[in-house]
Amino acid sequence: MTAHRRSPSLTERLDVSYDGIHRAADLIKRGGVVAFGTETVYGLGALSTSRHAVARVFAVKGRPSFNPLINHFSSKERAFEEAVLDGPLGTLAQQLADHFWPGPLTLVLPRHPKSRICDTASAALPSVALRVPRGRAVQQLLALIDAPVAAPSANRSGRISPSTAAHVVEGLDGLIDAVLNTGSCAVGVESTVLDLTGDKPVILRHGGVTQDALEEICGPLSSPAPQPSSSSRPTAPGQLSSHYAPSLPVRLDVTSPRPEEAYLCLGNADQHVDSQQLIWNLSPSGDLAEAAARLFSGLHFLDHEGTRRGLKAIAASPIPAQGIGLALRDRLQRAAAPRSVTEENASDG
Repeated sequence: MTAHRRSPSLTERLDVSYDGIHRAADLIKRGGVVAFGTETVYGLGALSTSRHAVARVFAVKGRPSFNPLINHFSSKERAFEEAVLDGPLGTLAQQLADHFWPGPLTLVLPRHPKSRICDTASAALPSVALRVPRGRAVQQLLALIDAPVAAPSANRSGRISPSTAAHVVEGLDGLIDAVLNTGSCAVGVESTVLDLTGDKPVILRHGGVTQDALEEICGPLSSPAPQPSSSSRPTAPGQLSSHYAPSLPVRLDVTSPRPEEAYLCLGNADQHVDSQQLIWNLSPSGDLAEAAARLFSGLHFLDHEGTRRGLKAIAASPIPAQGIGLALRDRLQRAAAPRSVTEENASDG
Protein backbone atom coordinates (compact mmCIF):
# COMPACT_ATOMS: atom_id res chain seq x y z
CA MET A 1 0.00 0.00 0.00
CA THR A 2 1.31 3.44 -0.83
CA ALA A 3 1.70 5.81 2.10
CA HIS A 4 0.01 8.71 0.40
CA ARG A 5 -1.43 9.86 -2.87
CA ARG A 6 -2.48 13.11 -4.45
CA SER A 7 -6.15 13.60 -5.16
CA PRO A 8 -7.38 16.01 -7.82
CA SER A 9 -8.09 18.37 -4.92
CA LEU A 10 -4.41 18.21 -3.80
CA THR A 11 -5.41 17.01 -0.33
CA GLU A 12 -3.21 13.98 0.25
CA ARG A 13 -4.54 10.80 1.83
CA LEU A 14 -1.97 9.34 4.20
CA ASP A 15 -2.01 6.00 5.99
CA VAL A 16 -0.40 5.20 9.32
CA SER A 17 2.69 3.54 7.88
CA TYR A 18 6.18 4.84 8.63
CA ASP A 19 6.12 6.87 5.40
CA GLY A 20 2.63 8.25 6.02
CA ILE A 21 3.35 9.47 9.54
CA HIS A 22 6.68 11.00 8.51
CA ARG A 23 5.02 12.74 5.55
CA ALA A 24 2.34 14.22 7.86
CA ALA A 25 5.02 15.42 10.29
CA ASP A 26 7.06 16.99 7.49
CA LEU A 27 4.03 18.87 6.12
CA ILE A 28 3.17 20.28 9.55
CA LYS A 29 6.79 21.26 10.28
CA ARG A 30 6.81 23.17 6.99
CA GLY A 31 3.75 25.17 8.02
CA GLY A 32 1.11 22.93 6.47
CA VAL A 33 -2.29 21.91 7.81
CA VAL A 34 -2.88 18.17 8.26
CA ALA A 35 -5.90 16.45 9.80
CA PHE A 36 -5.21 13.47 12.05
CA GLY A 37 -7.17 11.33 14.47
CA THR A 38 -6.74 11.20 18.22
CA GLU A 39 -8.75 9.15 20.72
CA THR A 40 -11.37 11.96 20.80
CA VAL A 41 -12.00 13.35 17.30
CA TYR A 42 -9.95 14.26 14.23
CA GLY A 43 -7.97 17.45 14.72
CA LEU A 44 -6.75 20.02 12.21
CA GLY A 45 -3.03 20.08 13.00
CA ALA A 46 -0.71 23.04 12.50
CA LEU A 47 2.31 24.45 14.31
CA SER A 48 1.21 26.53 17.29
CA THR A 49 4.49 28.43 16.98
CA SER A 50 3.62 29.76 13.51
CA ARG A 51 1.17 32.65 13.13
CA HIS A 52 0.89 31.84 9.43
CA ALA A 53 0.05 28.16 10.03
CA VAL A 54 -2.48 28.99 12.76
CA ALA A 55 -4.05 31.64 10.53
CA ARG A 56 -4.55 28.94 7.89
CA VAL A 57 -6.44 26.83 10.44
CA PHE A 58 -8.72 29.74 11.31
CA ALA A 59 -9.33 30.39 7.61
CA VAL A 60 -10.07 26.75 6.76
CA LYS A 61 -12.47 26.40 9.67
CA GLY A 62 -14.09 29.82 9.31
CA ARG A 63 -13.14 30.38 12.94
CA PRO A 64 -12.52 33.92 14.28
CA SER A 65 -9.31 34.72 16.12
CA PHE A 66 -10.96 35.35 19.51
CA ASN A 67 -11.55 31.59 20.01
CA PRO A 68 -8.35 29.99 21.44
CA LEU A 69 -6.96 26.62 20.36
CA ILE A 70 -5.86 23.50 22.25
CA ASN A 71 -2.16 22.69 21.87
CA HIS A 72 -1.04 19.06 21.58
CA PHE A 73 2.21 17.45 22.72
CA SER A 74 3.88 14.05 22.81
CA SER A 75 4.62 14.21 26.54
CA LYS A 76 3.71 16.09 29.72
CA GLU A 77 7.29 17.37 29.94
CA ARG A 78 6.97 19.09 26.56
CA ALA A 79 3.51 20.41 27.40
CA PHE A 80 4.48 21.90 30.74
CA GLU A 81 7.36 23.85 29.18
CA GLU A 82 4.63 26.24 27.96
CA ALA A 83 2.99 26.86 31.35
CA VAL A 84 3.61 28.21 34.84
CA LEU A 85 3.10 25.49 37.47
CA ASP A 86 3.32 27.51 40.67
CA GLY A 87 1.32 26.83 43.82
CA PRO A 88 -1.23 24.14 44.67
CA LEU A 89 -2.88 24.17 41.23
CA GLY A 90 0.50 23.65 39.59
CA THR A 91 1.01 20.59 41.76
CA LEU A 92 -2.52 19.46 40.90
CA ALA A 93 -1.75 19.83 37.19
CA GLN A 94 1.20 17.47 37.60
CA GLN A 95 -0.98 14.94 39.41
CA LEU A 96 -3.70 15.13 36.75
CA ALA A 97 -1.17 14.73 33.97
CA ASP A 98 0.36 11.69 35.67
CA HIS A 99 -3.08 10.11 35.95
CA PHE A 100 -4.85 11.10 32.70
CA TRP A 101 -2.18 11.81 30.08
CA PRO A 102 -2.01 10.58 27.43
CA GLY A 103 -5.76 10.96 27.33
CA PRO A 104 -8.83 13.14 26.70
CA LEU A 105 -8.11 15.89 29.22
CA THR A 106 -7.14 19.49 28.38
CA LEU A 107 -5.58 21.62 31.12
CA VAL A 108 -5.82 25.42 30.93
CA LEU A 109 -2.83 26.91 32.75
CA PRO A 110 -1.07 30.27 33.11
CA ARG A 111 1.12 30.94 30.10
CA HIS A 112 4.89 30.79 30.63
CA PRO A 113 6.68 34.05 29.68
CA LYS A 114 8.89 32.05 27.30
CA SER A 115 6.09 29.98 25.79
CA ARG A 116 6.59 29.19 22.11
CA ILE A 117 2.84 29.23 21.44
CA CYS A 118 2.00 32.26 19.32
CA ASP A 119 -0.59 34.81 20.43
CA THR A 120 -2.79 33.85 17.49
CA ALA A 121 -3.18 30.31 18.85
CA SER A 122 -3.94 31.49 22.40
CA ALA A 123 -6.18 34.41 21.32
CA ALA A 124 -3.73 36.71 23.17
CA LEU A 125 -4.92 35.31 26.52
CA PRO A 126 -2.59 34.97 29.54
CA SER A 127 -3.34 31.22 29.56
CA VAL A 128 -2.64 28.23 27.31
CA ALA A 129 -4.68 25.05 26.75
CA LEU A 130 -2.52 21.91 26.78
CA ARG A 131 -3.18 18.24 26.01
CA VAL A 132 -1.24 15.01 25.47
CA PRO A 133 -3.50 12.83 23.29
CA ARG A 134 -3.66 9.05 23.36
CA GLY A 135 -2.92 6.87 20.33
CA ARG A 136 0.17 5.25 18.81
CA ALA A 137 0.06 7.16 15.53
CA VAL A 138 -0.61 10.59 17.02
CA GLN A 139 2.09 10.05 19.65
CA GLN A 140 4.60 9.18 16.91
CA LEU A 141 3.50 12.17 14.85
CA LEU A 142 3.85 14.66 17.72
CA ALA A 143 7.23 13.24 18.74
CA LEU A 144 8.51 13.74 15.18
CA ILE A 145 7.26 17.33 15.09
CA ASP A 146 8.62 18.07 18.61
CA ALA A 147 6.79 21.40 18.85
CA PRO A 148 3.34 22.53 20.05
CA VAL A 149 0.63 21.54 17.57
CA ALA A 150 -2.74 23.28 17.52
CA ALA A 151 -5.45 20.81 16.55
CA PRO A 152 -9.05 22.02 16.79
CA SER A 153 -11.66 19.64 15.40
CA ALA A 154 -11.20 19.09 11.66
CA ASN A 155 -14.50 20.54 10.47
CA ARG A 156 -16.01 23.88 9.59
CA SER A 157 -16.66 25.82 12.80
CA GLY A 158 -19.94 25.02 14.47
CA ARG A 159 -20.60 21.85 12.48
CA ILE A 160 -20.53 18.20 13.53
CA SER A 161 -17.10 17.10 14.71
CA PRO A 162 -15.39 14.36 12.64
CA SER A 163 -14.70 10.93 14.14
CA THR A 164 -13.45 9.34 10.89
CA ALA A 165 -11.15 10.42 8.07
CA ALA A 166 -14.15 10.24 5.71
CA HIS A 167 -15.93 12.93 7.76
CA VAL A 168 -12.87 15.19 7.34
CA VAL A 169 -12.67 14.64 3.59
CA GLU A 170 -16.39 15.30 3.21
CA GLY A 171 -16.03 18.76 4.74
CA LEU A 172 -12.49 19.91 3.98
CA ASP A 173 -11.24 18.13 0.85
CA GLY A 174 -9.14 20.56 -1.18
CA LEU A 175 -8.80 23.01 1.71
CA ILE A 176 -6.03 21.27 3.68
CA ASP A 177 -2.73 19.64 2.77
CA ALA A 178 -3.40 16.08 3.93
CA VAL A 179 -5.49 13.71 6.04
CA LEU A 180 -3.71 11.04 8.11
CA ASN A 181 -6.21 8.18 8.37
CA THR A 182 -5.81 6.75 11.86
CA GLY A 183 -9.19 4.98 11.83
CA SER A 184 -12.28 5.69 13.90
CA CYS A 185 -11.83 7.61 17.14
CA ALA A 186 -12.24 5.40 20.21
CA VAL A 187 -13.68 7.99 22.64
CA GLY A 188 -15.63 9.95 20.04
CA VAL A 189 -16.23 13.20 21.94
CA GLU A 190 -13.78 16.00 22.58
CA SER A 191 -11.55 16.28 25.63
CA THR A 192 -12.70 17.53 29.00
CA VAL A 193 -11.40 21.08 29.55
CA LEU A 194 -10.30 21.89 33.10
CA ASP A 195 -9.33 25.46 34.02
CA LEU A 196 -6.47 25.69 36.56
CA THR A 197 -5.82 29.43 36.28
CA GLY A 198 -7.97 30.60 39.20
CA ASP A 199 -8.29 29.87 42.89
CA LYS A 200 -9.79 26.43 42.29
CA PRO A 201 -10.24 24.06 39.32
CA VAL A 202 -13.30 24.59 37.13
CA ILE A 203 -14.67 22.32 34.41
CA LEU A 204 -15.21 24.43 31.30
CA ARG A 205 -16.36 21.53 29.09
CA HIS A 206 -17.39 17.97 29.84
CA GLY A 207 -15.65 15.39 27.68
CA GLY A 208 -13.76 12.12 27.55
CA VAL A 209 -12.62 12.23 31.21
CA THR A 210 -15.62 12.18 33.52
CA GLN A 211 -16.22 14.60 36.37
CA ASP A 212 -16.31 11.67 38.80
CA ALA A 213 -12.84 10.57 37.70
CA LEU A 214 -11.47 14.09 38.08
CA GLU A 215 -13.00 14.55 41.51
CA GLU A 216 -11.17 11.47 42.78
CA ILE A 217 -8.01 13.58 42.43
CA CYS A 218 -9.26 17.18 42.64
CA GLY A 219 -12.04 16.86 45.17
CA PRO A 220 -15.38 18.59 44.48
CA LEU A 221 -15.24 20.68 41.31
CA SER A 222 -17.01 23.91 40.49
CA SER A 223 -19.87 23.77 38.04
CA PRO A 224 -19.01 24.72 34.48
CA ALA A 225 -18.87 28.45 33.91
CA PRO A 226 -21.81 29.97 31.98
CA GLN A 227 -21.33 29.55 28.25
CA PRO A 228 -20.25 32.74 26.48
CA SER A 229 -22.75 34.22 24.08
CA SER A 230 -21.90 35.52 20.65
CA SER A 231 -21.18 38.91 22.20
CA SER A 232 -18.54 37.69 24.68
CA ARG A 233 -15.05 36.27 24.27
CA PRO A 234 -14.26 32.68 25.31
CA THR A 235 -11.54 32.28 27.93
CA ALA A 236 -10.71 28.76 26.74
CA PRO A 237 -11.54 26.42 23.84
CA GLY A 238 -14.96 24.81 23.54
CA GLN A 239 -17.07 27.29 25.51
CA LEU A 240 -19.52 28.77 23.02
CA SER A 241 -23.11 27.64 23.53
CA SER A 242 -23.86 26.68 19.92
CA HIS A 243 -21.74 24.02 18.29
CA TYR A 244 -21.71 20.49 16.77
CA ALA A 245 -24.73 21.45 14.65
CA PRO A 246 -26.07 19.35 11.77
CA SER A 247 -27.96 21.15 9.03
CA LEU A 248 -31.23 19.69 10.37
CA PRO A 249 -32.47 21.17 13.67
CA VAL A 250 -32.15 18.97 16.76
CA ARG A 251 -34.94 18.31 19.30
CA LEU A 252 -33.91 16.93 22.71
CA ASP A 253 -35.26 14.40 25.24
CA VAL A 254 -37.68 12.80 22.78
CA THR A 255 -39.31 9.44 23.52
CA SER A 256 -41.78 9.51 20.61
CA PRO A 257 -40.25 10.98 17.42
CA ARG A 258 -42.50 12.54 14.84
CA PRO A 259 -42.87 10.89 11.41
CA GLU A 260 -40.89 13.71 9.80
CA GLU A 261 -37.93 13.28 12.22
CA ALA A 262 -34.87 11.06 12.21
CA TYR A 263 -34.25 9.45 15.60
CA LEU A 264 -30.99 9.39 17.57
CA CYS A 265 -31.71 6.94 20.37
CA LEU A 266 -30.10 4.97 23.17
CA GLY A 267 -30.84 1.51 24.58
CA ASN A 268 -34.31 0.15 23.83
CA ALA A 269 -35.79 3.56 23.00
CA ASP A 270 -36.44 2.43 19.42
CA GLN A 271 -38.55 -0.64 20.30
CA HIS A 272 -41.89 1.08 19.82
CA VAL A 273 -40.86 3.35 16.95
CA ASP A 274 -42.26 2.90 13.45
CA SER A 275 -40.05 0.49 11.47
CA GLN A 276 -39.93 3.02 8.64
CA GLN A 277 -38.35 5.66 10.89
CA LEU A 278 -34.75 6.65 10.12
CA ILE A 279 -32.87 5.55 13.26
CA TRP A 280 -29.32 5.57 14.63
CA ASN A 281 -29.02 3.70 17.93
CA LEU A 282 -26.02 4.99 19.86
CA SER A 283 -25.85 1.77 21.90
CA PRO A 284 -28.58 -0.91 21.92
CA SER A 285 -27.30 -2.04 25.33
CA GLY A 286 -27.35 1.53 26.70
CA ASP A 287 -23.57 1.63 27.19
CA LEU A 288 -22.61 5.32 27.46
CA ALA A 289 -18.98 4.82 26.37
CA GLU A 290 -20.17 3.12 23.18
CA ALA A 291 -22.73 5.90 22.73
CA ALA A 292 -20.04 8.57 22.96
CA ALA A 293 -17.89 6.79 20.39
CA ARG A 294 -20.85 6.64 17.98
CA LEU A 295 -22.36 10.10 18.59
CA PHE A 296 -20.79 12.17 15.82
CA SER A 297 -21.01 9.35 13.26
CA GLY A 298 -24.69 9.11 14.09
CA LEU A 299 -25.28 12.82 13.69
CA HIS A 300 -23.41 12.79 10.36
CA PHE A 301 -25.48 9.83 9.12
CA LEU A 302 -28.88 11.12 10.24
CA ASP A 303 -28.18 14.61 8.90
CA HIS A 304 -27.08 13.35 5.48
CA GLU A 305 -29.69 10.62 5.06
CA GLY A 306 -32.45 12.64 6.70
CA THR A 307 -31.82 15.58 4.39
CA ARG A 308 -31.83 13.22 1.40
CA ARG A 309 -35.19 11.83 2.48
CA GLY A 310 -36.67 15.28 3.07
CA LEU A 311 -37.01 14.93 6.85
CA LYS A 312 -37.44 18.07 8.95
CA ALA A 313 -35.39 17.43 12.10
CA ILE A 314 -33.37 15.05 14.25
CA ALA A 315 -35.00 13.92 17.50
CA ALA A 316 -32.66 12.74 20.28
CA SER A 317 -33.76 10.46 23.10
CA PRO A 318 -32.92 11.28 26.74
CA ILE A 319 -29.32 10.68 27.85
CA PRO A 320 -28.50 9.90 31.52
CA ALA A 321 -26.72 12.77 33.31
CA GLN A 322 -23.93 10.60 34.67
CA GLY A 323 -20.36 9.72 33.71
CA ILE A 324 -19.60 10.41 30.07
CA GLY A 325 -23.33 10.92 29.59
CA LEU A 326 -22.69 14.51 30.76
CA ALA A 327 -20.46 15.02 27.70
CA LEU A 328 -23.09 13.52 25.39
CA ARG A 329 -25.78 15.77 26.84
CA ASP A 330 -23.46 18.78 26.47
CA ARG A 331 -22.83 18.07 22.78
CA LEU A 332 -26.51 17.51 22.02
CA GLN A 333 -27.57 20.65 23.90
CA ARG A 334 -25.11 22.70 21.85
CA ALA A 335 -26.23 21.01 18.63
CA ALA A 336 -29.79 22.03 19.47
CA ALA A 337 -28.97 25.59 20.61
CA PRO A 338 -30.34 28.56 18.64
CA ARG A 339 -27.66 29.89 16.31
CA SER A 340 -27.03 33.59 15.77
CA VAL A 341 -25.12 34.76 12.71
CA THR A 342 -22.04 35.44 14.86
CA GLU A 343 -22.12 32.03 16.53
CA GLU A 344 -22.61 30.36 13.15
CA ASN A 345 -19.12 31.62 12.33
CA ALA A 346 -17.53 31.35 15.75
CA SER A 347 -18.28 28.15 17.55
CA ASP A 348 -15.76 25.36 17.81
CA GLY A 349 -14.28 22.90 20.28
